[in-house]
Amino acid sequence: MEMITNVTEYEAIAKEKLPKMVYDYYASGAEDQWTLNENRNAFSRILFRPRILVDVSKIDLTTTVLGFKISMPIMIAPTAMQKLAHPEGELATARAASAAGTIMTLSSCASSSVEEVASTGSDIRFFQLYVLKDRNVVAQLVRRAERAGFKAIALTVDTPILGHREADIKNRLTLPLNLALKNFEGLDLGKLDKTSDSGLASYVAGQIDPSLNWKDIKWLQSITSLPILVKGVLTVEDTRIAIQAGAAGIIVSNHGARQLDYVPATIMALEEVVKAAQGKIPVFLDSGIRRGTDVFKALALGAAGVFIGRPVVFSLAADGEAGVRKVLQMLRDELELTMALSGCRSLKEITRDHVVTEWDRPKFSPKL
Repeated sequence: MEMITNVTEYEAIAKEKLPKMVYDYYASGAEDQWTLNENRNAFSRILFRPRILVDVSKIDLTTTVLGFKISMPIMIAPTAMQKLAHPEGELATARAASAAGTIMTLSSCASSSVEEVASTGSDIRFFQLYVLKDRNVVAQLVRRAERAGFKAIALTVDTPILGHREADIKNRLTLPLNLALKNFEGLDLGKLDKTSDSGLASYVAGQIDPSLNWKDIKWLQSITSLPILVKGVLTVEDTRIAIQAGAAGIIVSNHGARQLDYVPATIMALEEVVKAAQGKIPVFLDSGIRRGTDVFKALALGAAGVFIGRPVVFSLAADGEAGVRKVLQMLRDELELTMALSGCRSLKEITRDHVVTEWDRPKFSPKL
């Protein structure tokens, strides 16, 4: 493990260690997986315009998210059932996030409960929420998250029905007997049918309310004082409606390319969402982040921070809490290096002029 030098190397180790159905569940995307690949490839088409001869002997990565100060603009996205990757699951991830001074988002479909995660310490955590058909259950989950000290709700809005994930359909992933969806334990949500199309994922999706709409954000606001981040926005139109609906922030996300294939990579959709937000609320990004250079590019295009998902579960599978700690440290170090070599001493100094994209290269063609 000490020879690992970048985040992507953990995936190969995880693939070796995990059962095929578990690795496929974490790694695969929807249908042709075009968006899955594009989430990564799109970053490679954004280039830097570094500035030189800037005193970068001191670099500050600290930032604030919804008023909470964190050590860096790199946070942990919600990923389900982390005990499939490692026995300590979300508890190990929570401790690693705490050690890094950043935010962990706990999935509704976690294999550790909000109370168990809260018991690891009073750090800044968000709770990812699926709105289920039974709104009483939703209200219970939100109240539990509040009582456990979670600071915001990340409302997933891009999953009215489950995307067509062919690897899951082939594997029919089920939970081992010793694991459970801990936040749903004791609730009457029906039985998990092991013969259904994609096993566990299909079961969870079957509980989600496909009638979820913008009015439900008002309903959520009526049952909680926590700020609500709308997770799954890709367009100008939905950004404007989210602001009108009272969202505290937006997460530009395509669900790790697990829902609708052939949507843009999130880094490609980011700038139009940022422009539509007009600085009224913060815009974050997830999906595809594997390097500190990716983080810098997202910040340059207007993101207030990023969330990482698959690197967490792969490093967790490879080396438990130590793996997640190392992933966060590597990304931090790479971001700091990118800032230094671009002439940026703080996150505020990262500007749009530090990158050039496919759609604005003519603007920067040299004048002869």
